[in-house]
Amino acid sequence: MLFLPEFTLLGAGLILFIFSLGKPASGVIKNVAIGFAALTLFATLLCLKSEGKLFYAAYQVDFFSQIFKFLIALATLIVLVFSDARGDVHEETRAEYYLFLFMSVLGLMMLVSSVELLSIFVSLELSSFAVYIMVPMRNNTTASGNQVEAGIKYLLFGVMATGLMLFGMSYMYGLTGSTQLPVVAERLSLIYSQPAAVIAIVLVLAGFFYKLALFPLHFWVPDIYEGASNETTAFIAAVPKLAAVALLLRLITMVSSEGEVIVNVLMVCALLSMFYGNLSALIQKDVKRLLGFSGISHAGFVLVGLLTFKLTGYATAMYYITGYVFMNLACFLVICTVAENGKNVVVEDFTGLHKRAPLLALTLTVGLFALAGIPPFVGFTGKFLLLLGALREGHLILVVLAAINTGIAIYYYLSIVRVSFCTDSENRGTVASSGINNALALLLIMTIIVMGVMPSQFIAMTTSAIQTLM
Repeated sequence: MLFLPEFTLLGAGLILFIFSLGKPASGVIKNVAIGFAALTLFATLLCLKSEGKLFYAAYQVDFFSQIFKFLIALATLIVLVFSDARGDVHEETRAEYYLFLFMSVLGLMMLVSSVELLSIFVSLELSSFAVYIMVPMRNNTTASGNQVEAGIKYLLFGVMATGLMLFGMSYMYGLTGSTQLPVVAERLSLIYSQPAAVIAIVLVLAGFFYKLALFPLHFWVPDIYEGASNETTAFIAAVPKLAAVALLLRLITMVSSEGEVIVNVLMVCALLSMFYGNLSALIQKDVKRLLGFSGISHAGFVLVGLLTFKLTGYATAMYYITGYVFMNLACFLVICTVAENGKNVVVEDFTGLHKRAPLLALTLTVGLFALAGIPPFVGFTGKFLLLLGALREGHLILVVLAAINTGIAIYYYLSIVRVSFCTDSENRGTVASSGINNALALLLIMTIIVMGVMPSQFIAMTTSAIQTLM
């Protein structure tokens, strides 16, 4: 039972590999992928309260890891449901595409349970290299060759981040004599002020920052978001962020706030992520690039919760990243539905959307309002709780600058809403949306609202998950 979700994903990979040997229809392959995603979600529910250790204590199963596995499986299922069966992926490689997607999900699930440096590295690389291959698998007709450039950039930047992380891990092993995270954290806590320890921690964080798209490992985001297919971008924008935050939480709950240099480094990274992401998003016309820069700024907000070094801050960060995933998925559901033949969507493509597809316009508005931090949605509640926690810990300047960034973000989010609701349709045709997508849109809207209006139950759940680590 401890490894049931992972075994389910391995089974999915095997079946999809067999499918790749033939030429089944895209619809059949998609239905098989959705079936296995639903089965994986069910497996995570069955194992939600499982506890134990595997592989000589390098792999830990607890309530914290199982909650994140459930969220990863749920986000993957949502992406598969609203993606087009014909999609924007080469017809002949559709089976391989889903195979790599499930292998990436497997790596992410392994990552949230890894409590040893080498198992973290293996899991991170499994999840990353599968996505490196997924990015160039977009049709040439819709990407104009950009997908190849995006795939190469993603690979090169990822290899660079991995090299930095491995170098930091070697320092950690040399300083502590162990690769087990609890032992490493305990022994590093005695030498926080030493330059070697600071270098080791910063280099290891580089690998995790790359996954979360945090400054200064953020530069891959806009080009990859633009070059990858819409459904691939939706996956990259949501699912890996969960695993990255889970790993950061597992690491940071083992340390204290005594390392002043590390705290200052994290604070600077958070602020630079916010300002760079929001200011760059102001001039974007491609909606996926805009959401990419937006994701960089939101990663900075997540880091604010971790900087409190308190249980409430960790729980709020977990709550916020969960809400962020649903906000992002709501936006990408609309993007994938509005896009003609899988092409990239620019802001003008939402012209008169409230007349062409009222439900999609409402879904987009709710997602963007939540991302902007407008009440009563989860984005507002999450940001408010994060900033309140930081203020209680005395980070006044950080809170003021983060509030300024929220004001900057409102401009570019609401500019999309203005185009959707305050312009005529200009004889543009109606947008066809399936009944399943409409039901999914309603579900995402309700989730974003309920999480924002009644956060206490969700915060209680995230607090229980974090308590298993402390």
